[in-house]
Amino acid sequence: MNSPALDKEIALRIGLAARELPETDIPRLLRVLDDAVGLPPDKKQLAGLTVKQLKSAADGELADLDSGSIRAALACLKGDIPVFEEPLPEVVPYQDGEMPNSIRVACASNRGDLLDGHFGSCRRFLIYQVGAAEQRLIDIREIGSVPKGEDKNLYRVAQIADCQILFVASIGGTPAAKVIRAGIHPVKKPQAGSAAIEIAELGAVIGRSAPPWLAKIMGQPPEQRVRFVPSTLESTA
Repeated sequence: MNSPALDKEIALRIGLAARELPETDIPRLLRVLDDAVGLPPDKKQLAGLTVKQLKSAADGELADLDSGSIRAALACLKGDIPVFEEPLPEVVPYQDGEMPNSIRVACASNRGDLLDGHFGSCRRFLIYQVGAAEQRLIDIREIGSVPKGEDKNLYRVAQIADCQILFVASIGGTPAAKVIRAGIHPVKKPQAGSAAIEIAELGAVIGRSAPPWLAKIMGQPPEQRVRFVPSTLESTA
């Protein structure tokens, strides 16, 4: 006997919720929901879910995840987050060499221009060319299915191999190490704000006195690298 079909809106909610959870795909979340409320879940069951239930279901499958991510996923499951697609920002044409003394930055994103993606589950990377005087969104790279047998994290690293910095809502230790080995500097931005605003702030930092780690990325000689008082721009490395 076939299982009942999953309601389209609920399927979209589950997809959004999975993207709020670090290193979590839809099958993993479905295992948790199966134990918590059974499959397929209906809107009433999802409305009654709690953070405690999600963390304890399936022998604590999600127990190690931070409560903020769990709450964000729960909001998606309950329908508090709209399931329609937010419009993507407009890409601006760019040719190599047009912006001297600039760097390339990848922003992990799930919705619109938000910097709200976890490295292992984000839907796309927004690619910015960033200088002190100008910042451009030069590409949007959708993350497709990982080829069979290929490492998921290395597949994602390859999508941003031409970038020097990665802005991301969260990233685990193992994928972070792979990002760093590729010569990309990961920076956590857990507040899930506008990528464009974060990029503008980075441009302002470049225009003032870049912290040593950023000055190194930009190729400044050691004598030009200044001491830096930490602010909102903090490296994970």
